[in-house]
Parts: sequence; C-alpha cells; structure tokens
Amino acid sequence: MKKTIGTLIVVTMMAMGVSSKVAASENSAEQEGWRLVWSDEFDGNTLDQSKWRYDIGNGYPNLPGWGNEELQYYSDHPKNVRVENGELIIEAHQETVSDQYGTYGYTSGKVLTDGRFSQTYGRFEARMRLPAGQGFWPAFWMMPQHDRYGGWAASGEIDIMENAGATPHKVGGAIHYGGPWPDNRFSAGDYYFPNGTNATDYHEYAVEWEPGEIRWYVDGNLYLTLNDWYTVGGPYPAPFDQEFYLILNLAVGGWYGGNPDGSTPFPSTMAVDYVRVYHR
Repeated sequence: MKKTIGTLIVVTMMAMGVSSKVAASENSAEQEGWRLVWSDEFDGNTLDQSKWRYDIGNGYPNLPGWGNEELQYYSDHPKNVRVENGELIIEAHQETVSDQYGTYGYTSGKVLTDGRFSQTYGRFEARMRLPAGQGFWPAFWMMPQHDRYGGWAASGEIDIMENAGATPHKVGGAIHYGGPWPDNRFSAGDYYFPNGTNATDYHEYAVEWEPGEIRWYVDGNLYLTLNDWYTVGGPYPAPFDQEFYLILNLAVGGWYGGNPDGSTPFPSTMAVDYVRVYHR
C-alpha cells in the first residue's frame, strides 16, 4: 500500500477464458490442508473490537497522508465504518473535517488487527466488493507486527489486494522489501477480471504464504507467485518469516490511482463479507 522509490519488478498476469469461481470457502480450503484459525464473518451489528481496532486521522504527525499522499481523514464514525446485514462496510464521504494538524476534504475508514491478531505463514482471504470511481484506493493488506528487520520496507509488507477505482477491470497484489525507505523495493502483479465481471462485484481475494513463497489468488485462480526478495536486516526468507497483521481500508487520493475528480461518486462503499485465516 505504501509508495516505493527504487527498482521496480513488475509481473502482470491476465486471467483469460477462465470462469470465475469462489473456490476458497472454508470447506474447500480445509480440503487443501488448511485449518481455519481465525475469522470474522461480520454477523453482528458492531465492529468486533476484540479482533479489530480503528486507525484515526491522516497519519500526522509522523506520516502525513499515510506516506502515500492520501487525502482522507480516517474516522471511527458509523457512517465510515459499520457492520450491517452480515457485512463490514467502509464508506468514503466528501466532507470537510479538521483536527489539530489540518483540514481534510474526505472521510473514510481503516481497521486493522494490530495488537489483536497476527500470524506467520498461512492462507489469508477475504470476500469483498469494491467501489468504482476516480481516486478510490481500496486495499486488503498486511504489515509486520514487529519491525524485526528495520523501518519500512526492510521488515516487509504484503498487499493481498489493492485497486485503483478508475480501473475496476483489474486488481493488484504486491510485496515490499529491501531496505528502509528510500532504499525499498517491490514486486507486484495484476489480475484482469474475465468479461462480464469486475471489482464492483463480490470476489474472493487470497494469498497463500509459506516459507520462501507467496501466491496470490482471485476466486481461486492463481495469478502471481513470488519467491525472490531480500532485506538488509537478515537472511532469506526474511523479512517474510515473522508475524504480520491484517488491514482493510478505503483510501481517497494518493499516488496509486490519483485524486478524485468531478466524476467520482460520493458516498461510496467497500463491503467485506468475511475475512478468514488458515494455517497448516
């Protein structure tokens, strides 16, 4: 999710002629040897704060714009983050809010399992639908619970799914690694949806992370495998050999897809049906 300055290694894959299938239900994952160890089905009427916490603000004072030139103020207000009808709703609004650091033209939501749940290796999946519109940046990603190998991105980052709202025909996955900024690096790939569907429909996004390899899936379709990375802070397979926690957010603006314009629909929502984590 964070900006990378340095060598870029980009892998792009296209899913063509493959029927969309949601293959990572709890039963099918377990049939492949994965054991469910943590989940949130969002069946209640409030966010389960034993599993998630809110991020609040715009990253000030240490990381303004969350390091990505993002424009939104993250809020814990129910209009921005709520659980209803079996879904987690993260909703972006165009409105003016202020705090001690400045004034912002948008609000949205970000929740994370930091301090509540983290895991080394496993299958991490979520079924979700995304908003379309210039300037939206929804993401499902992971950060290290402890920066064992140094500051970002020496301790790693795993982007399970991110999307630029102006291009709903594709989503991306990535890892960030190397040295602390600005000596960070990344490797990434894109998944292009088959005709007749896009990111505004429900799809399941997953990674399978094992020692020395990470694999990315959409609706059970493997589209990216990475096994070549490094960190200045330790030997391979570091930094991807430590506990990571989960993040769900809907950013507005930023370097990934640019800023909103007059065509951008507000309010817009990212809806999450479930998040499940497996181990084996």
